[in-house]
Formats: sequence, C-alpha cells, structure tokens
Amino acid sequence: QVRLTESGGGLVQPGGSLRLSCKASGTIWAVNQMGYFRQSPGKERELVATITSGGSEDYADSVRSRSTISIDNAENTIYLRVNNLTPEDAAVYFCKAEGLMKAGPWGPLAFTEWGQGTQVSVSS
Repeated sequence: QVRLTESGGGLVQPGGSLRLSCKASGTIWAVNQMGYFRQSPGKERELVATITSGGSEDYADSVRSRSTISIDNAENTIYLRVNNLTPEDAAVYFCKAEGLMKAGPWGPLAFTEWGQGTQVSVSS
C-alpha cells in the first residue's frame, strides 16, 4: 500500500509564494513520477507540474515561468514552489505519484496514488 503525505498550502497573499511538499511512503519498490495537479470550483483538475525520478520536469504554461519542482529520490518526496501568486492560482492542490509497489513473490505492481489535497487560497 502506498500513502501520500502532503504539507504546505493555506492562505497566501497576492504576489506571494506557495511551497508544497509531498512524501510517498509504504511498500514502494520504485517511484517513477510525482507531481501536483489543482482543481478550483467548477473546473476540471489540471496539471501544475510533474517530475520524474530522473529529474525531467513538466509545467503548465500558466505557471512555467514562476515555478520550480524538485525531487528527493531517497525520500520519495517532491517539493513545489510557485511564485507571484494571483487569485487564479487559488485551488485545491493534489499530489500524485506513479511507480511500482512491492507485491510479494509475483513481482512488483504498478500504482497510481493521489493525495487528499490541500487548499490554497490567495487573498490579501
């Protein structure tokens, strides 16, 4: 079983910075990719940023120039920073992890796990 523990978020002032972290734990054999998605009321969940275990990053166009995602492979943890927040960045941010989990003598099994989400509000 794989669990994601998210931290960070809350209330951020316009122009401020958002810092999120997400740790994957449990019967993990290997994490291939982790990232953050966000969803605001009335909208579909959308990509914010992802990173592979090899360090390949991908960002949504809306945050590309003001965001950084990093990964600590030893801890199966990712860190996301988004600068210069606007009210359009307010949403519930969800962590996602994909990889292989230990599954006994029959070999590893692929997993996709989502975190519970953390609310990010942008207001003065």
